[in-house]
Amino acid sequence: MIQGTTKLLGVIGDPIEHSLSPVMHNAAIAEMGVDYVYLPFPIKSTDLDAALAGFSAMGLEGFNVTIPHKQAIVSRLSHVSKLAEAVGAVNTVWRTDRGWEGTNTDVVGFIAPLKEINNNHQFWREKTAIILGNGGASRAVVAGCAELGIRNIFVVGRNREKLDIFQQSWLDSPLSLSLNVETWDSLPEMIHQADLLVNTTPVGMYPHVENSPVTEAVMDGLKSDAIAYDLIYTPNPTQFLSLAKAKGAIIIDGLEMLVQQGATALELWLKQPVPVDVMRQSLHKKLGLL
Repeated sequence: MIQGTTKLLGVIGDPIEHSLSPVMHNAAIAEMGVDYVYLPFPIKSTDLDAALAGFSAMGLEGFNVTIPHKQAIVSRLSHVSKLAEAVGAVNTVWRTDRGWEGTNTDVVGFIAPLKEINNNHQFWREKTAIILGNGGASRAVVAGCAELGIRNIFVVGRNREKLDIFQQSWLDSPLSLSLNVETWDSLPEMIHQADLLVNTTPVGMYPHVENSPVTEAVMDGLKSDAIAYDLIYTPNPTQFLSLAKAKGAIIIDGLEMLVQQGATALELWLKQPVPVDVMRQSLHKKLGLL
């Protein structure tokens, strides 16, 4: 029950109506019995400064950041974590006496299910990752691959100029990584190298559920023991993952990344362990996966 003492958390984005974050966060809050509520805030890019001032005035405790604000928010914070600085994007913000501070829990969320498969740094050092897309989402994936220790990272995109800019942006990164960029027409010849194939593009997202960033013919080159990971969680599975599964690959959808990044953020705000299973089950119920 919301009352005068209830502390506020939330998520900002544009659009924000589709966000499942309120579902899982409020499920965890209810289970824990703490006096908080998590709300969606539709904030346009032109209103970001006004929103931050308003949040300060109303005493908001913290908030998540989604498209299109993850990179724009960085320069408006008094401090960001080393990881967020390396990624160049923030998805979790909290209020301090020094002002708003931020970090990036997408990286933790991304690598959590991969660590479930193998948590051995040496295991990942011997692997090759191919990341499809060079937009904002791929930055957290690149950082996650580096955190795991993956030695060879390839980012595949459609625009050579944008790819070169993307590659240049990592040259001074504190993360230890070897990053190569390739255009999309190179994928058929290189997909056989992938131990980890990650889709960070929106291709195949609802309502265009019949689409895949990789055709069936190209997917035929994927190793049968590879891991295919799609950041999309609706539909479940995506066409991309269905094609990879038909090749015998291990498949991971974006739902667990959503859960893990959210749980990490909520623990940061509440400073106590949170019921991850409750968050996961709330999303499964919402998406009709139970």
